[in-house]
Amino acid sequence: MKTIAILNQKGGVGKTTLAINLAYSLKQDGHKVLIVDSDPQGSARDWNNETEGAVVPVVGLDRASLANDIKAVTSGYDFIIVDGAPQLSAHMAAAVKCADMILIPVKPSSLDLWASSDLVEIIKQRQEIGVKLQAAFIVSQAINNTKLADEVSEVLLEYGLPAFQTKVMNRVSYPDSISNGKTVFHTQDKKAQDEINSIKEELLQC
Repeated sequence: MKTIAILNQKGGVGKTTLAINLAYSLKQDGHKVLIVDSDPQGSARDWNNETEGAVVPVVGLDRASLANDIKAVTSGYDFIIVDGAPQLSAHMAAAVKCADMILIPVKPSSLDLWASSDLVEIIKQRQEIGVKLQAAFIVSQAINNTKLADEVSEVLLEYGLPAFQTKVMNRVSYPDSISNGKTVFHTQDKKAQDEINSIKEELLQC
């Protein structure tokens, strides 16, 4: 079993959208996948309620005791996708503690880059004490035909963590499908599907 936490202390960067779509992409490959909603706002749980759990199972564990509580509900799964809480909190620290891999979605803006610095520091502290923890950035909500997304990818390297080559573009199909309790794989948006599948492949290669 592998636990992938999707974290960023800044809200509105697409954590829940990435968590849901990545989980469904892994499920399509035959993996048993569970989404753990550790955000007290419960966005993933709200999404799950739209279809009464028919797409991907979701459980809510939004306490600081996440690292211990998660052991009781994850037996038998191949992948656990943790949808993290915004802001640097005990919830986020617990998600870092239980993760094998952390994905950090960042919008292509300076504010988002700066907001990631404290999370990166926590990750590096865990790595320095010998914890086998991997982490990578994913540029999220990027706009086509702009240099900004590419420039951000270069700046991210200064943090000492890799960035996935695949970017999540700013596409209407992402919020539209989420609002219906579905994923981009339930739409006709092949480009969005290809993006998520490409992110999955990069994740599996790690």
